Amino acid sequence: MSINTIEKGKARPDPLLPEGFQPLREGLTYERIRRRARNSFKSILSHSFLILVSITCLFPLWWMFVSSLKTQQGIFTDMSFFPAHPEWSNFVTAWTKGHFETYFVNSVIYTTCTIAGVLFISSLAAYAFARLQFYGKNVLYFMFLATLMIPVPGQFIPLYVLLIKMRLVNTMPGYILPQVNGGLALGIFILKPFFERIPKDLEDAARIDGCGKFGIWWNVAMPLAKPALAVVGIFTALAVWNEYLLAMLVLSDRSLMPLQRGLMVFQGAHLTQYPLLMAGMTISVVPIIVVYLFFQKHIIKGVTAGALKG
Repeated sequence: MSINTIEKGKARPDPLLPEGFQPLREGLTYERIRRRARNSFKSILSHSFLILVSITCLFPLWWMFVSSLKTQQGIFTDMSFFPAHPEWSNFVTAWTKGHFETYFVNSVIYTTCTIAGVLFISSLAAYAFARLQFYGKNVLYFMFLATLMIPVPGQFIPLYVLLIKMRLVNTMPGYILPQVNGGLALGIFILKPFFERIPKDLEDAARIDGCGKFGIWWNVAMPLAKPALAVVGIFTALAVWNEYLLAMLVLSDRSLMPLQRGLMVFQGAHLTQYPLLMAGMTISVVPIIVVYLFFQKHIIKGVTAGALKG
């Protein structure tokens, strides 16, 4: 089959082809070939752009990891993408000398407690706003959402005064409770559309089986909202693990500091020891990256599903 047999917009029957292959021949029109070429070019262009963006995002993380394996002198002289003689002992030194084992455990405790508190309270509130009828429901809901517009530094003065009066400064509850409170608005905003999509027949069936409002929330609503709960958990984990300002305001005892606060203390004490500093930063970054990669499929699924109503 030659190119001359293909006309613009129409393909002539080819006498050399068997009769059963003529429909395939008719599909190779000039317009279809041009359309496929244009789509292929757009796909290559978009994927090339995304690969370039991914490289610009991943390269700083890789360079941080590589720098943590170099010596103090190698930081400024060795420009290779991986050192010939990696210094794995930098991680051991940063972990022990920088007290990162204490900071790491504290961050795990703070993150776990905050996620549990946000998921429990925000799911209860979101279910009430979505399925229950009570006076002032819409006003309270929009009041919760309005807190998202308040900048974090604008909350520090009243928050610190409240923590002093409650004697929670430099304590674990004094650091966990404000973060639980700060994550409720976003959790309610994400979970409420999920609970609104639950068919009423499921609630009726649960009531016939003897479930009350709390039983319906736990046995019906929560299992169906797992994608949204995963999204809220991931966002909360990212926020708590990377939090620094509140820890600087509330916590002064080193034994209570989270990882990011301890990293700044370590930086102040070892400012010129860049390999140890990079090792400490790698320790603080790797866990949250692993969690994000493990749950990444739930993010788009949860956000998009919550935005649609069927």
